[in-house]
Amino acid sequence: MQIHNSLTRQKEPFEPLNPEHVTIYVCGPTVYSYAHIGNARPAVVFDVLARLLRVLYKRVTFVRNITDIDDKINAAAAEAGVEIGVITSQYEQAYLDDLAALGVRPADRTPRVTEHVDDIIGAIRDLIRSGHAYEAEGHVLFDVSSYPEYGRLSGRDRREMIAGARVEIAPYKRDPADFVLWKPSTDEQPGWNSPWGRGRPGWHIECSAMASCHLGETIDIHAGGMDLQFPHHENEIAQSVCWHGGKEYARYWMHNGLLNLDGQKMAKSVGNVVRIRDVLAQVPGEVARYVLLSAHYRQPLDWTDDVLAQARSTLDRVYRALASLSEIEATDSEPTVEFMDALEDDLNTPRALAEVAELVRAANKAESDKDKGAIKGQLLACGELLGLFQTDPAAWFGAGEDGEADADYIVSKIVNLRIFSDEGGRFNLSALDIEAQLLVISQFTLYADTRKGRRPSFTDAGLPEDAAKLFDVTLGKFKQTGLAVETGRFQAHMLVTIENDGPVTIMLDSEDRNRPHRG
Repeated sequence: MQIHNSLTRQKEPFEPLNPEHVTIYVCGPTVYSYAHIGNARPAVVFDVLARLLRVLYKRVTFVRNITDIDDKINAAAAEAGVEIGVITSQYEQAYLDDLAALGVRPADRTPRVTEHVDDIIGAIRDLIRSGHAYEAEGHVLFDVSSYPEYGRLSGRDRREMIAGARVEIAPYKRDPADFVLWKPSTDEQPGWNSPWGRGRPGWHIECSAMASCHLGETIDIHAGGMDLQFPHHENEIAQSVCWHGGKEYARYWMHNGLLNLDGQKMAKSVGNVVRIRDVLAQVPGEVARYVLLSAHYRQPLDWTDDVLAQARSTLDRVYRALASLSEIEATDSEPTVEFMDALEDDLNTPRALAEVAELVRAANKAESDKDKGAIKGQLLACGELLGLFQTDPAAWFGAGEDGEADADYIVSKIVNLRIFSDEGGRFNLSALDIEAQLLVISQFTLYADTRKGRRPSFTDAGLPEDAAKLFDVTLGKFKQTGLAVETGRFQAHMLVTIENDGPVTIMLDSEDRNRPHRG
């Protein structure tokens, strides 16, 4: 397996410190608001990495932290008038729910900063004793000059460091590049007692302490977004190496590229964000996951409506192939060699997805049940590593899956459509506006897909009893609008004549609510 190591800026063979136990640390979120889709990229990418390593190695321990103490959290809690724990618990759970919807497996360990304050204080005390940190005006700062290799990860010179993001210039620093390990807290701010007074930890020392506590002094892979390379990861290296007597902190560093929206970096600080849960309200989580894997993890990724629509179309093709194999038993449980070669080549997911496309083409051409079974097994095995294609095809296409949310959409859409004329003869009035009387009739027709070949496919057809239940739910929601509602029922076989006193017949599909859009 090859990994591009950000520290050496080249692709290297992956050689874990202990071949029997691979360790990974990924920087998690600061939980003060809902996560945006840019926050999802490292979670999805390194979820695939963990899946791959679990296939290749006997044991893998994956740690992703939660930062639950931060000035942004303090500000959010103050604005809401609640304790910080209320804010952090709310948004941590929201984050974990979002990741679950994206198919991200839970980390083996999810440490929180507030659970490791004693460990952080111990690390800071050790750094002071060894001459790598100093106290100044209630702060404890790391002495950057004490670590000659500072800047190796980011490749920045001192001037770039001073001008870099999140580097605080303060008079109590010996050097402008020195960074805070501990800072004082006011009475209104959360704080812990320490040898340097009541205060709270700096950002960088938090991850060093948590990584060391759960994975040891040297970890195999440390990963996160490119925006964390400096100063966060640079500072982690400096303080950790000095804390542990010169021992290597992380053998390999992996950084995913940034996510762009309309050509600009997605960031909460400038309001240029699309929240994960807003995306999930438009498309299935698997569609979003596919997009996040469609570009190589080290490259930037442009998030647009078009790429979402393309991902949905691609997944539809894969699931149509799996639907055509629904009666075939999978006989191969291993991914193809070409697929594994792609993932083992620095997690090349675009090439891996191209191999999936080849399997789909082969599935559509296969004639014997033996070939179909082998291809189906390979396709599912590849999908397992990517976290894709594990949904039942019938469920993916919605057979019997419409529910209350679909009914809500349809009812709201119908009663609010502006299809009635106002005094000026323009279509400006809805059924609600004119207090219309509604006739709602169920018309249960067996759905047949005729898009391929001459033999209709009924794979997507739902059960009549499910349709009947959903109709009753929908009818009830129409009555809740306050409009007069009459109904009737057709049976399985019917002769229907429709007369329109108007210009059009309007087709509505609840799937429209899931189509990508903004605003």
